[in-house]
Amino acid sequence: MKFNRLFLAIFGFTLILDQLVKGWARAALNNGDFFANTEVIGNLSPLPWPGVFELKLIYNRGVAFGLLEGKGYLMAPVGILIAGFCLWYSGKMPARPRLPHVALALVASGAVGNLIDRVWKQKVTDMFWFRAIDFPVFNIADACISVGVVLLFIAGFLPGALPAETPTEPEPQADTQPETAPEAPEVQPSPENQREES
Repeated sequence: MKFNRLFLAIFGFTLILDQLVKGWARAALNNGDFFANTEVIGNLSPLPWPGVFELKLIYNRGVAFGLLEGKGYLMAPVGILIAGFCLWYSGKMPARPRLPHVALALVASGAVGNLIDRVWKQKVTDMFWFRAIDFPVFNIADACISVGVVLLFIAGFLPGALPAETPTEPEPQADTQPETAPEAPEVQPSPENQREES
């Protein structure tokens, strides 16, 4: 099976970014505390939306966005299956169009990113919080899964975004007309027979 290079590049980049941001959040933020974008921690620049988008460290033992608290262990085999399916399906598809490969890579990296947390820490590190709407705290892996699913949905409706099925050539139909016997050649009377008749 051939692996799509675009899939591998996006998968690797987003997975590494997710793990780096989670490591930074565990080191820079105290569990349960948050800081608005008007504050500065160390050499960090303040965030641009005070009261709207802030950072809050949460250890999630559930599923994405804090759902199913305490049931995160159920997602470990699911994450393996999702990532494996995305890799397998991307390898079967042609290189173009690219949108399905991007979507599958995002879903796979998000599944693996949270899977690493569940296996290594027995909990998932979340840190991004839209405080203005009190949206559940999430991480880059959650965002990758959400964006990937939306892109897959869009790819299903845009013409040419998903590879079309190869049309099968119709089988040649057998000739059902009955064969006609060849006509017998007309026998011409010989000159001797013509003289005898005369």
